[in-house]
Amino acid sequence: MNVTVSRSPKLAVKAATKVYRTASGDFMALQHCSLDVHRNEIVSIVGPSGCGKTTLLRAMSGLHGLTEGEVMLDNQKITGPHPDIGIVFQEANLLPWRDLDANIRFPFEIKRERPDRQWIEHLLHSVGLDGFGGKYPRELSGGMQQRAAMVRALALKPSVLLMDEPFGALDTFTREEMNRLVESIWLDTRTTIVFITHSIEEAIFLSDRVIVLTGGPGRVAREYPVRFERPRSSEVMATREVFDLTNAIKRDIVGERESRLNGSAPQREATS
Repeated sequence: MNVTVSRSPKLAVKAATKVYRTASGDFMALQHCSLDVHRNEIVSIVGPSGCGKTTLLRAMSGLHGLTEGEVMLDNQKITGPHPDIGIVFQEANLLPWRDLDANIRFPFEIKRERPDRQWIEHLLHSVGLDGFGGKYPRELSGGMQQRAAMVRALALKPSVLLMDEPFGALDTFTREEMNRLVESIWLDTRTTIVFITHSIEEAIFLSDRVIVLTGGPGRVAREYPVRFERPRSSEVMATREVFDLTNAIKRDIVGERESRLNGSAPQREATS
């Protein structure tokens, strides 16, 4: 099934630079990083460790301010946490003293809003958590906790969902299952998603585009369109085309890592 992605930008990162001031000196995590994320699109961001992926995602969420540059949501500058942006972190961050239902209600309590129970029940059914509302985080597996974190983020009906390597700690089988779940939720909601990952295969499976960042300070080195039909089957992921795309992205990341170690940065142009 082909899904039409709107070409109008939903998120726009413009010349983003982030410098952290530390006791041992300044550290530049991002430098003049610019990219657009289109409405209803899934974009994955990959790159060498320490290239600023998480810093970029937190800037998109409004959790971190930028030293220079700006992030725009629907042509409005983001100046802090935004109600139209949900985020799923590397850890589920569920409150251990609250059961699942109470964890999902927590953002609504902060905002003093009434939860849409029908929507939440739909999400819980979609992720296979029917009947687990009274369970506490310690009674849930890692995969179930991340499913709950996704429900909590989506319960507020954000138009953008930011995901910071949410499945990195899961076993391979569970991770693949979660990837299919994200694809299923996206096909259902068409939420714009930005996904941070170290897994190239995960990025290709989920994305309309894969963006490679330079090896620090982070900026866009190259982008790859992913044009395989959805839903993406195991057969598609085993094709020569996916194999070649995986290797091309891997070569870029290895090249960025080596350039960083050698103290130089390769000059690249984005691929459209």
